Amino acid sequence: MSAQLNSDPRPIIIVKRTKKVVGGHHGGAWKVAYADFVTALMAFFLVMWLVATVSNEQRAALFDYFKNPSMEPGKSPRPAPGQAGPGGASTSVINLRGGMDAPKTMSATPPGVGSPMQIADDAAMNAAAAVTAEQLEAAQELKRLESLMQDLKEAVNQSQALEPFKDQLLIDISPEGLRVQIVDAKNRPMFDLGRAELKAYTHTILVELATYLNSVPNRVSIVGHTDIRPYLGRAGYSNWELSTERANAARRALESGGLGLDKTMRVVGLSSLAPFDKFNPDNPINRRISIVVMTKAAEESALEKLTGSEVNIESTTATPVNEQMAAANAPN
Repeated sequence: MSAQLNSDPRPIIIVKRTKKVVGGHHGGAWKVAYADFVTALMAFFLVMWLVATVSNEQRAALFDYFKNPSMEPGKSPRPAPGQAGPGGASTSVINLRGGMDAPKTMSATPPGVGSPMQIADDAAMNAAAAVTAEQLEAAQELKRLESLMQDLKEAVNQSQALEPFKDQLLIDISPEGLRVQIVDAKNRPMFDLGRAELKAYTHTILVELATYLNSVPNRVSIVGHTDIRPYLGRAGYSNWELSTERANAARRALESGGLGLDKTMRVVGLSSLAPFDKFNPDNPINRRISIVVMTKAAEESALEKLTGSEVNIESTTATPVNEQMAAANAPN
């Protein structure tokens, strides 16, 4: 019998089975426990926040409710059928007596004083409103200047007095405001050579312009320019004096045409420092008078340069700065 068993050609196969046990940190049960813990912690902080924000009366009502949820706050205990005892559910609605308005009634700051966050929000809102108001004012001012520019161009085209000189009137919008430049033509100068007396037609142009310059509340800046050729008329007298006197002569002509005495912000002479034709400094077009209807920002900047401090032009009653010969204070 043993011989038969030994002669069996089939191999003996032994199967060993092992059972794996999942445990320790390799399992997922801890995630459920951690989620429950976080949920409970969130609920705890929510309850603490509610307790801190409601009034004493509302807090008492909440405590009464959680002591006996089946009891309606403010009334004697009256359990509902099948729902009596602590922990039982209640069909009544919790009356927090204005609990939704609690953040408005409870505040750690004294009456009339906002919280730091509220103060910061109010400051931000006020700053945004101020910026918006400034932008609106600047836009309205630009619109007025553009309208004035259009009126001036139409007046030049329609006026018999100005029509012959329209090629000598250059009107545009500059960073300082609306700029009107009266330039010399080759055969039609505004002034006699080396003199500060206006030609008759130049006086007429300025008188016509005065009416339009008076139609806006902005002040004006008057700047005189010369070409690069030096003045050789008399000793101690240069293009600086000549350009300044010509600018002042233009101011007097504008005032004779009705320009308000308080409308002139600045009268300066720049000699040949800022030529109109930079490539040909001898060009007669460089001999000109520039009249700028200044923006409010340009007025404030000019006053700040003259006084050395920030000035509110709305409350400024200073007299116009005439006969100003300091070219460094005059933007081109």
